[in-house]
Order: sequence, then C-alpha cells, then structure tokens
Amino acid sequence: MVLRLNHQPSIDNLRNYPAEVVDRLRELLASGAPARPDPRRADFYELDNDDQVFYIHISPVTGKVMLLATWLRQLEPAGMAAANQIA
Repeated sequence: MVLRLNHQPSIDNLRNYPAEVVDRLRELLASGAPARPDPRRADFYELDNDDQVFYIHISPVTGKVMLLATWLRQLEPAGMAAANQIA
C-alpha cells in the first residue's frame, strides 16, 4: 500500500530525532511512500524510504502523526541477491 496524507501533518517527534529525520518523514507523507500496516495495532504503520524505515501512528481522530521509531533497513548485498536467484 502507498500512504499519502493530503494535508500538512503535525508530527510528534517522541524520541527527539534530528529535524532532518522529521523533515524526511513529512516529505514522504506528502509525496506518498510504500507502507505496511501493523497487523497487531490499528493505525500504526511502517513507512519505507530507500534505506530507512519509519514506525508511525496516525491518530484517526486528529490526523496527527506520531514518529515512534526509525531504523536503517537491512539491505541484501548484491552478491546474495544473485545467489538466491540461482538457487
């Protein structure tokens, strides 16, 4: 699924990530980014960037976004991808 917000969201930065991280999340939400809903929690999502994942909650009442966590995505080395296609 692609997650895109039509309004400029208010983002709560609960873990005091650098402003650049919050700005990147805001850009992704405005332009649309691949997202996976959390199967155990309503209105929680993992939002994918090229090499980074954002874990967010979007309030169904206010539309406010809470940035809960972010981490670097584990990318598969190029040689491993080719080896997996051969096997």
